Order: sequence, then structure tokens, then C-alpha cells
Amino acid sequence: MIEEIHIRDLGVITDATLPLGPGLTVLTGETGAGKTMVVTALGMLLGARSDAAAVRSGAKSALSQAVVRLPDDHAALKLTDDAGGEAHPIEGDDLADELPHELILSRTVNASGRSRATIGGAAAPIGVLARVGETLVAVHGQSDQLRLRSAEAQRSALDSYAGNKLATALKKYRANYEEYRSAARELREVRENARARAFEAQSLGQALKEIDSVKPQPGEEESLDAESARLTNLEQLRGAAQTAQGALVGGNDADLEAVTVSVLLDSAHRALAQEAEEDPALAALAKRVRDLMIQASDIGDELSGYLSDLNAEGPGKLSEVEARRSALKKLTRKYGADIAEVLQWAETNRARLDQLSDDPARSEALEEKLRTLRQDMNQQSLELMDLRRAAAKKLAAAVSTELKALAMPNASLVVEIEEAEKFGPDGKDTIAFKLAPHQDATPRPLGKGASGGELSRVMLALEVVLAEVDPVPTFIFDEVDAGVGGKAAVEIGKRLAHLAKHVQVLVVTHLPQVAAYADRHVLVLKSDDSTVSQVNVLSVEERTVELARMLAGHENSEAARAHAKELLQDADQL
Repeated sequence: MIEEIHIRDLGVITDATLPLGPGLTVLTGETGAGKTMVVTALGMLLGARSDAAAVRSGAKSALSQAVVRLPDDHAALKLTDDAGGEAHPIEGDDLADELPHELILSRTVNASGRSRATIGGAAAPIGVLARVGETLVAVHGQSDQLRLRSAEAQRSALDSYAGNKLATALKKYRANYEEYRSAARELREVRENARARAFEAQSLGQALKEIDSVKPQPGEEESLDAESARLTNLEQLRGAAQTAQGALVGGNDADLEAVTVSVLLDSAHRALAQEAEEDPALAALAKRVRDLMIQASDIGDELSGYLSDLNAEGPGKLSEVEARRSALKKLTRKYGADIAEVLQWAETNRARLDQLSDDPARSEALEEKLRTLRQDMNQQSLELMDLRRAAAKKLAAAVSTELKALAMPNASLVVEIEEAEKFGPDGKDTIAFKLAPHQDATPRPLGKGASGGELSRVMLALEVVLAEVDPVPTFIFDEVDAGVGGKAAVEIGKRLAHLAKHVQVLVVTHLPQVAAYADRHVLVLKSDDSTVSQVNVLSVEERTVELARMLAGHENSEAARAHAKELLQDADQL
């Protein structure tokens, strides 16, 4: 919902702030007062082409700014976030629960025609502003009917009108449609890239054969690095082990009379053991020395085994280790930074090789899958078409009834649904909204063969019927009542008021019968020299005066004022 519009130096409007709100707001004023400038200002916020001629004479630029209130799930919030802007949370007012976010949109057009836009405080391209505007406002004017003109919009409106049964059927169809597209892409890849896939299979087969011949193991690199370091320093290791063994227990070629740790410990133990019976503390120390003797002997035995292993390995073992390391390094140069990555690469591409090697069977399976999906989609698309035709008949009748009350008694809406040649994301049909101006006329697409005022009334009839199922937050109707009067004008006012029960509606009108139904009446009043206009929200008394002016051409007529009050009273009873 648009909460407020600020306009500066646009046409005859120097500076005006227009407070809006829910329900129906009408703009009235004499011809040339600047009513259309309000619509122009909103058009600027919808991404309309910038027009330097709209900038007020003598001003450097024109500004249009709107404050918009949004619910939590509105599409404009994500578009704003993507553009780098921000919508502010609002608390503490009557609309906070339903519309808790406030978004500010602005557009500046300078006298040379260049423009600049911001969304939520962030500069944004005009195209992004237009995408945001499309989610917020639908404009129906004398020259522009922006909503429900495209085939996509008409399909969406009809599907919304058709209800949950069609929505459920469409969801199932779309799931099959996406699966069908995926399978078709896969089959096309199999057929079109057979030679490339065969070459890929050959290359992968050779690579996997090379990896399998080496049989790398997880963690093998680290253990081989350690083994290589050990074997490279064999002599140093042997020397250290022999020296330690000699010191502890004596070596194989050591002097039998040499003093070793074991000999010294044995001497210490015998000395303590002789007197151990005399003192428990000394006996405990003797036991500890004996334990040291056992440990020294065990270490000596382990060193002997260690030396035997070193002697058995020698240069031949080192050569084996280095050869294995070289084989692993060759794999890591081709297939991964380390063996873990090589093994992962092999696992992934083994599955890919199986897929490539199974192309004939895969092609046959995909062709069968596509045949089954086509059968399902054909049945589903026929069901969708039947549901749409039923909804189209109901929609056309409802809109045609509305048109009769809108001074188009012989006109009717025709919704044509024809079977298409190909499946699409929404089924296998085409949808077209057409207008038949009278019973014997050939229906023509909306916008062709109808005046601007007639087309606006057609759009009003459509929006009234669709309001509860396919609403846009704000509708703008620019002189929807052109070319009508009397009872038809009253009916237009009633229908605008009905539409405003569901959405925000802003109407530019010359008819008091329409203006009487407004929740908010805005008067655009030009100065005596027609160079400046003011925008004012009217009180109840001021509304009576304005309606009298619209009825009789001047506001002082007592008869016109009485008629104006009657119009307001009748409208209040709606």
C-alpha cells in the first residue's frame, strides 16, 4: 500500500505531499489543474521513460517519492535487498501487524532528461525500480493498460481464478514437465556427444588403470617418508645403536672386561643386597636397582634386534622405498595434491566411467522414460485445459455482467483457450483475453478496437472480478469513467468502491458520481495564472463543495450542493 506520495517541480506542481491510505482515493480538479501529474509521478516510480518536458519550467529537476507499506512476504522486499536497499520495520500503528515494513522509492529527472532512482535508500538502475513497481502498482490509464495485457499475466489471472483444484493439478504437471526436460537434456547429451564421451571413457579407463596398478593406500605417503628418512641415515642409526648397546650391556665385539651399565648396576645391587636384611629402606632401594638391571638388559636386547633389522634392510630396502615414493608422486602430479585426493578422484571418475560405458542402455532407458512422461503430461495437460475452460467460462460471464453495468451493455469478454503444439511449463494450451464490443462482432485482443475509456472499464470489470483471488496492492485508474455519465457513472463508482475493499485504489475522475464513493478525496487546484497547482485532501464539507462544482460548474449552487450531499449519502450506504 502506498502511504504517501511526495511530488516536487513536476509539471504545474511545485511541491506537494499527498497522504494516501487504504480504500478508494479520488483525484479531482479542473482540466489542466495537474491531476495527471500525480499519475505521471507514480509512473516515474514504475520505471517509465524519463521526460524532461515534465520538469517544471525554471526548475533543475523533478522529484517523485513514495512511502510504501509492505507485508513480511512481499516480493518487493527481496528485490530491495538484492539492490542493496533497506526497508525499515514499523511498530506501534494500526497497520503494523499487517504491514510491518516501510519502503521509500524515489526518482529524480533533471531538465536534460537524465534520471536517478533509489530503492530503500540505495541507488538502483531504472530497470530494477520498474521490477519493484510491478509488484506494487497496476496502472490502467487512457494510453497505458499495463496489467493483464500480456499472455503470461492473463494465464496467471485465470489460473488464480480457477482455484485450488487447478493449482494442485498444475503442481503435479510441472513436476513431470521439469523431469521431462531433464531427461531430454540427458538423452540429447548422450546422442550428440557420443564421440566425445567415448574419448572421455578411454581417457578415464587409462587413468584408472594406472592408479589401480599402483594400488595407493590412505596415509601411505607419510609412512614412506618416515621410512626413507630412516634408511637414508642408516650408518648414523647403526652407530648410535651400537654405542648405546655397548654402554648398557656390551656389544658382540666389546671387551669382556669393559665396565658397562649392567656391570655397575650388578655391583651396586650386590652391595645393597648384603645389608638389605638389616634395614627395610635399604631393601627397597636394592629392589629398585634390580629393576634398573632388568630394564638395561631389555633395552640391550631390543637394540640388538634393531641392529639386526638394519643389517637386513640395507641399500636394497631403501631402493624399494624410493621406487614406491616415485610411483605415488607420479599419481599426485596427475590426479590430486595428495593420495587422499587421488583416491577421491578415482572413486568419482569410476562412477563416471560406468555411466559413459552404459550409453546404449542409458539411451534406451531415457527414451522409455520420456515416452512415459509424455503420456502422463498429455493426460495432465488435457485436465488442465478442461479446468481452465470451465474457469474461463465463469470468468467471462462475470466480467460481461460487470461490463453491462459499466455502460457497455452489448460488450462481452471472451477467454479463448486453444491446444498448443508443444508442452510448456503451464501445460499445452494458449490463453487469450478478447473483447467483443457487440454480439455479432469478432472478438479482438484487449487494447485493439476499444477506446481508452472503454478499455479502462474492461480492465475495471476484470479487476473487480479478480480482486479476491489475484490482487495487486495498488490500482490506479486514470479517467476510467471517460465517455459515461448518469447511472453508468454511479455503477463505476460502486465497482471501484467494491475493488477498494480488497486493495488500495487511486482514481483520477471528472465525475461526481464516482468521486462520491471515495474514502479520501484529493483536490488538485490550479492558481489563477495556471502556473502552479496545489494538492489538498478535502474534509466532508469541502467534498460537498467540490462535488457541487463538478455537478453544476460552480460550487455556490444550492441545488448542486443538495445533490452533492445526496450523492454522498447514497455512497455511504454501500
